[in-house]
Amino acid sequence: MTYASFSNWPASIKPPARSIDAGSAIPAGVGRRRLVALLALAASTEFLLVAVAAYSAAVLYHLIMQDSPDAPKYVQESLLIATLQLLASLGLRQYSRIQTQPRHVFLWSGASSVFFVFSFFIATIFLLKISEGYSRATIVAQSVSVLFTVLCTRAIWFSLLQPAIASGLIDARRIILVGDPTHCSQFSARAGATGIRTIRSFDFPAARAGTSVVARPTAVEVQSDTRQLVANCRPLRADDIVILTSERDVPTALALAGALSDLPVDVHVVPVGSIDLMAVSRITQFGNIVTMRIFQCPLTPFNRAIKRAFDIAAAIAGLIIASPLFVIVPLAIKLDSRGPVLFRQTRHGYNNECIRVLKFRTMTVMEDGDNFKPVVKHDPRVTRLGHFLRRTNIDELPQLFNVLAGDMSLVGPRPHATSQNDVFAELILSFSRRHNVKPGITGWAQVNGHRGDTDTLEKMQRRVEHDLYYIDNWSILLDLKIMVMTLLSRKAYWNAY
Repeated sequence: MTYASFSNWPASIKPPARSIDAGSAIPAGVGRRRLVALLALAASTEFLLVAVAAYSAAVLYHLIMQDSPDAPKYVQESLLIATLQLLASLGLRQYSRIQTQPRHVFLWSGASSVFFVFSFFIATIFLLKISEGYSRATIVAQSVSVLFTVLCTRAIWFSLLQPAIASGLIDARRIILVGDPTHCSQFSARAGATGIRTIRSFDFPAARAGTSVVARPTAVEVQSDTRQLVANCRPLRADDIVILTSERDVPTALALAGALSDLPVDVHVVPVGSIDLMAVSRITQFGNIVTMRIFQCPLTPFNRAIKRAFDIAAAIAGLIIASPLFVIVPLAIKLDSRGPVLFRQTRHGYNNECIRVLKFRTMTVMEDGDNFKPVVKHDPRVTRLGHFLRRTNIDELPQLFNVLAGDMSLVGPRPHATSQNDVFAELILSFSRRHNVKPGITGWAQVNGHRGDTDTLEKMQRRVEHDLYYIDNWSILLDLKIMVMTLLSRKAYWNAY
């Protein structure tokens, strides 16, 4: 690579270095050694527990079937399964990525490796013709036991490692920052929250004072400046170098990245002001072109099928369990006040399309469309029974029929009245992105206390932030967590009136 694109650098040489206090509680080498030791311990623990789980499942199955298990054979096969699981985890670098992955991705990677291991194991014993006497039920029992063990083990280790990394007790990665001092400080603080330790920062050359359009540095000066920056970075032995660049300096930053490729580190270029956007971006293969995918459809067809199947099964179960309430509540509503039992309101659903949402009536009026006014505390329109139904969320039960009809999901961003959406869509960036999935009876915002009145812009912003977090981090485990929190968490009932 040539360095002609550095021609707009100032003539001063040797980019000034700065130290950023990343809040590390211990020397860098100690933190790194602790991390390596803990990851090795985690992998070893998983190996032992997987072997025990596979052996116990096989023996227990035979005992239940009142059969004599071949203990020596199952010892060997259990060790083989545990070894394959360890090799798959190490080969895919699953434990080394624990710092850069959310919990559900770390757990899903473990489940994927278990599937791969048992697929390979079954194929091996079949091809080697040693599957005789190894029943299918035994393999199923072992796979379920191993899967459960891996998920539990990784959940525990994630809970132990993440706080230690975030507090600086152990180091995960050591980085050098190149950019404006303010941007470096902000990035360092954000990276430090996940245990990434900033060991040094340098001014971005194009941003230093004294830049002159007339007096440009020569190619020799530019190369000297580049060599000096590389020389300054080399003894620091960082894992990554992050270049923080503004839009106008992107070409220079890319050239600088090429120069820093002489170092055995990962080099990153981060556009200033786009960190949140880059967090959900991915480099992908688009035909024969490599592109940066900024956003993707939240759910793949496979994920949509899983979520839909779960919705149907859970909605049917919910209707069966709550069937007495569908008899008692309508009678109580009729006795409490005049009007229909059900309240139907037009709200925005998936892809901003209008849907008719069902609820048990809790008010004396039936406002909809532009006439709708959000319910506030001590609202005189809410009936005596309505207060109880809203505080207990029983008024939402008819939406199980919306779920069966495919208009809604059990979990997702709560649908708003169309008049509310029209107002806030003009005030909050990416507000309509919350409609990229089906709306839900409950959601991540609701179980975190962001429900009820949205009389200020800040309240709605907080709700939207939680909704977008749910969309960007969806998993079936997150849906299950939200459903459990809806039933047990006190926050899910805040601001219910």
